[in-house]
Amino acid sequence: MNIVITGSLGNISKPLAEELISKKHSVTIISSKADRRQAIEALGAKAAIGTIQDPDFLTAAFKEADIVYLMEAWEGIGNIFDKNADFVAAFTRVGNNYKQAVKNSGVRQVVHLSSIGAHTNEGIGSLYLHNTVETILNQLPETVSIKFMRPVGFYTNLYRYVASIKTQSAIIQTYGGDQKEPWVSPLDIAAVIAQEMEKPFIGRSVHYVASDEVSPNEIASTLGEAIGLPELKWQVIPRELMLQQMLDAGMNDWIANGMVQMQAAQQSGSLYDDYYCNKPVLGKVKLADFAKEFALTYHK
Repeated sequence: MNIVITGSLGNISKPLAEELISKKHSVTIISSKADRRQAIEALGAKAAIGTIQDPDFLTAAFKEADIVYLMEAWEGIGNIFDKNADFVAAFTRVGNNYKQAVKNSGVRQVVHLSSIGAHTNEGIGSLYLHNTVETILNQLPETVSIKFMRPVGFYTNLYRYVASIKTQSAIIQTYGGDQKEPWVSPLDIAAVIAQEMEKPFIGRSVHYVASDEVSPNEIASTLGEAIGLPELKWQVIPRELMLQQMLDAGMNDWIANGMVQMQAAQQSGSLYDDYYCNKPVLGKVKLADFAKEFALTYHK
């Protein structure tokens, strides 16, 4: 099949492309960076250099594709420390660009990388943006089949806490304890997407993706053991304090408030209501496996 992948050579798109190429599919990778062309072609894929902010470019890239893989990249959106960034408008624009390109190109099979929390637009902080984009894509004609992939929290997000681990021997959040929650490896996400691309596309469907279910305290214990810091703790602080610390660090107000609200949904478990109603088979990469990778990065 001819498959077009957005996301350049990211930690999902690259292993996804490698898996599809190994299965003899023809793969085109979209990247906004011309200097990625050589690396893309070295994988055995074709490079389409352009931006997801350009619906005409996307339309041309999607022509002749059997399947397109759409991810909500932050390209052209701004970073979380940009006080003036309008993330709602930016994600809405990308969603509409994808919708326009899919419709105008005639592609009939879509895999969309969404997120945990996309089942609702209330009470989950900034994650509701994924519900916004899913809603936009659901406006496509019924002749377009869509598989919405909803991964849970990425193991790789734990790299954000390297600084506090080194300075305070702690992962600091507004929730914690022994309540388990799901986590996922990008490698398992890529593997599930590759599998779904080879299965029939029928209407609209939702697929959650997870690798392991562990508690905050288990994460601290496992990472602490891996890095040689057995005293590592998952420390809980008040939401108001966390919010003020993020704002003092210069974080975008909307992002900071959204993160605190998301963690409240994690603590209550409401973030995972739909996940547990549609629980997937867990992937291969467990927390203990990721901890080995984390340790290598931590000690660099």
